[in-house]
Amino acid sequence: MNDFSAEVPLYERIYHLVRQIPPGQVATYGQIAELVGGCTARMVGYALSALAYDTDVPWQRVINSQGKISPRSGGSGSALQRQILEAEGIKFDPQGRIDFARYLWVGPE
Repeated sequence: MNDFSAEVPLYERIYHLVRQIPPGQVATYGQIAELVGGCTARMVGYALSALAYDTDVPWQRVINSQGKISPRSGGSGSALQRQILEAEGIKFDPQGRIDFARYLWVGPE
């Protein structure tokens, strides 16, 4: 259950939640959608892709349900996302997946 009003615009509710994911942890698009309520994993993806380049929202910490980085239009975003996550201490397996048992964020307190 979320802790903010449904009167707050959807993208702002998504950004509020994503800002709570600590460095070294990840969440899935579907997990964020479920926690925010009233949206889908795809809508979370759209919200994150709408962010400005210099945002304070840690968009890189949201990945797909397979534990992988989703491909981005333009191509370079995926490599950047992996680079940032690795700098935060997250390890990828040879198939490019992240171990949810080790790195999955359980949600807000």
